[in-house]
Amino acid sequence: MPKVYDRAYFDKWYRHPDHSVASPAELRRKVAMAVAQAEYYLGRPVRSVLDVGCGEGVWRAPLRALRPDVHYQGVDASEYAVARYGRSRNIGLARFGQLEYLRFDHRFDLIVCTDVLHYLKPAEIRAGLAGIADMLEGVAFLEVFTSRDGVDGDLEGFHSRAPSWYLREFTGAGLMPCGSHCYLGPRLERRIAALELAQLPS
Repeated sequence: MPKVYDRAYFDKWYRHPDHSVASPAELRRKVAMAVAQAEYYLGRPVRSVLDVGCGEGVWRAPLRALRPDVHYQGVDASEYAVARYGRSRNIGLARFGQLEYLRFDHRFDLIVCTDVLHYLKPAEIRAGLAGIADMLEGVAFLEVFTSRDGVDGDLEGFHSRAPSWYLREFTGAGLMPCGSHCYLGPRLERRIAALELAQLPS
């Protein structure tokens, strides 16, 4: 049976004390780091954020606490999450791969995708990355766990890939690694020094 991202799923993995692997304090630090990276390279405050595979939109509140006027757009494949929070948290229904064709009326200073890619097949990852690179004005925060990581949480459908596999796909899409799950968009290429990249392309 295919995985169902319903209320029971989010209750188990995001709220139940026996299963939840991230604290609100950790989330706030992660959001602050991603915003700081984007603002450093853009040279101005973050104005727009696209959260891909956002679930219930947990990034929205800490983002708005830092930047009250930020435009937050979430997308997720969970019909439950969109039905419950779509209107109040600005979440639309879409799979990662649909980013190949899905576009908005502006590009995004920060694009977020956490705990999603290691559950997807290669073709969908490549399709979605092309859209992210095209829509990205600043920095993408792509949190992925690999065969070299000790992974906690939901392992159903988890693809244990080598770090080099993801790095090859990200750089192939025009995304440049700058550390801590952050990737610079193609439009920033002329504004960075060589050693700002976490790994130089060969």
